[in-house]
Amino acid sequence: MTPKLPSLIEVDSLDIHVLINDEIDQISPSPNPRVQHAQSFAGVPLSPTAKKDDKSRTLLFDAGPEEDVFEKNVQRLKLPMTDIGTIVLSHWHRDHSGGLLSAIRLASSGRSDGDQVIVALPPDKPAFRGIMFDQPISLEADPAMDEVDSAGGKTVVLGEALTVLDDAFLISGEIPRHTDYEGGIPGGVRYDPVKNEWIKDELIMEERHAGLINIARHAKTIDDSPIYAIVGGYHLADASPDKIEQSMKDLKDLAPALLMPGHCTGWRFKGLIEREMPGQMAPIFGGTKYTL
Repeated sequence: MTPKLPSLIEVDSLDIHVLINDEIDQISPSPNPRVQHAQSFAGVPLSPTAKKDDKSRTLLFDAGPEEDVFEKNVQRLKLPMTDIGTIVLSHWHRDHSGGLLSAIRLASSGRSDGDQVIVALPPDKPAFRGIMFDQPISLEADPAMDEVDSAGGKTVVLGEALTVLDDAFLISGEIPRHTDYEGGIPGGVRYDPVKNEWIKDELIMEERHAGLINIARHAKTIDDSPIYAIVGGYHLADASPDKIEQSMKDLKDLAPALLMPGHCTGWRFKGLIEREMPGQMAPIFGGTKYTL
């Protein structure tokens, strides 16, 4: 049973900076009147800023694949990194953790409040992750824990849900698997250095690879408020037609007001959203700020 959590506050507005995304479209206007976006430089790390009364609270969610890419996009977007109070890593995959050390250093350098930035990490960090074909294909390693600890932040390993930044944001922790069609990453493996072998690792119990519906339903078990927006990668780019169809059916039952897909969502599911839930989608692209 999920422990009782402090109530999330209702914010006046939410600005979301998309620092990096492997999709770019900064020309098309926002198709949804709920979302305004300002054009900027082409850059899925997300940096949401929640505003309540006269106070702003900023979080960084993931850091992209490489330090130099993260640093360049932060510079081009002129993001005030010292405003970030908490950095959250959704899961241990290099395309999300590669810029983490730069993010911690930039958020820690020159802080006027004297506080360390909180760095919330998933448990059970793998030595390496990869995909099994005829032979395992290894992904590049995530930053080492000693590198993370020495980068300047205060590291916290989270397995359970927790609110941060004066209850403006909630970190879900590990997400249970309940649907029978969201099976994680087919062929996913992780390296066990003790046994010197690759072992099956398809589920990936951290946040993002739980699947769109598992994530949304878990959020509802923590806070039963209506879902306003689902932002980020839906991990349906390589999904089977049956999985795409079932995901849409269950998504419609959840009745989110706004869908903001990017990263690994895939054009097929985005097309299905526009057909089945017209007027509810505003895709996200790198280098752009969205205001809700």
